[in-house]
Amino acid sequence: MSLMSIIRDRSLAPQGRLKMDWARQHMPVLNRIRREFLEEQPLAGQRVAISLHLEAKTACLAELLKDAGAEVAITGSNPLSTKDDVAAALAESGVTVFAKYDPSPEEYKEHLMLTLETRPDLIIDDGGDLVSILHAERPDLLEQVKGGCEETTTGILRLRALEKSGELKFPMLAVNDAYSKFLFDNRYGTGQSVWDGINKASNLVVAGKTVVVVGYGWCGRGVAMRAQGLGARVVVAEVDPIKATEAHMDGFTLLPMSEAAKVGEIFVTVTGNKKVITEEHFSLMRDGAILANAGHFDVEIDKPALEELAVSKQTVRKDITEYRLADGRRIHLLCDGRLVNLVAGDGHPAEIMDMTFALQTLSLIYVLENHDKIGPHVLDVPYHIDEQVAIYKLDSLGVRIDDMTGEQKEYLNSWKV
Repeated sequence: MSLMSIIRDRSLAPQGRLKMDWARQHMPVLNRIRREFLEEQPLAGQRVAISLHLEAKTACLAELLKDAGAEVAITGSNPLSTKDDVAAALAESGVTVFAKYDPSPEEYKEHLMLTLETRPDLIIDDGGDLVSILHAERPDLLEQVKGGCEETTTGILRLRALEKSGELKFPMLAVNDAYSKFLFDNRYGTGQSVWDGINKASNLVVAGKTVVVVGYGWCGRGVAMRAQGLGARVVVAEVDPIKATEAHMDGFTLLPMSEAAKVGEIFVTVTGNKKVITEEHFSLMRDGAILANAGHFDVEIDKPALEELAVSKQTVRKDITEYRLADGRRIHLLCDGRLVNLVAGDGHPAEIMDMTFALQTLSLIYVLENHDKIGPHVLDVPYHIDEQVAIYKLDSLGVRIDDMTGEQKEYLNSWKV
């Protein structure tokens, strides 16, 4: 790459390398793919631009792509999720890095732009920022892009809107919608890491408290399941009648937010939408309520409204801001409304991201090999890739399963009884 990395402090690299080595030890699927790709070099001559939460597991993905022959440039996908020591270690390894923890809004945008200015052939996005900027502000760079992959629900919503408008210029695979992503990453990964972050930030017990989970998609399912496992009484707020019915049958209490606001002690938003907790709800909350967000952007909790209502605010613990209202009630916002699992914690467990990043890698190769056939669409990850990741995962666990017989396959593929 012709551009120099922009990071906080290169001297942090040894500390970051230890984190990366620990993560790599627990990512056997990715390591298996690395061994294959070191020999095959399927990305030789390709430039890959990445926007992901820049922490240890993500760094392992970036190094794998480099080992597969690519020139790699990476930036963060959230201002508060970049780990400066990991960014330094990654830059030392030969990956071009444009990322710092807590950059200014101007710096954050600049880092995205610089990543695109490496003129990528392929993109891995998380939240859709790289693709959106390419189409809206840097159309001069579009022609070289063969396609890419999107990591999260929010980004896929943005991509589908771009496709629907007829303006999407290259294929993007919806990695978030692959079985080996949402069944494990969104449910078990988010479920565990959100509570890792909340518990680390607050140092409070969860058992016996009323937790309100706002949104019952796959991430909400995981958050609710883990809250229940920690001994909480769980209330779910949902707008989709099918998901609400599922939450009910899973044993949770369903309430509209206007009622849930009155009883909740800890609130977790996981909707991907904006203003799901608003001034109306702040006015109903009990003293000491804790608000956390696990959606991609910091728009789910209406921070401007909370600022307007508050007569004072102070930082009471690292990652906890206390807003005092005129009537004396206190509302505690974790991590400035940004992703609690990555700001207060270390994100999803390594074994979970092992599967997700294996999907990203194999999907990227698929796009490279088929981009001229599939055209500018948002596409599902082909099932054979999904299945391959699951096979590798079971192999790494030493787990064996049955195969169907030829007779059974013939039976399932026939219309005759």
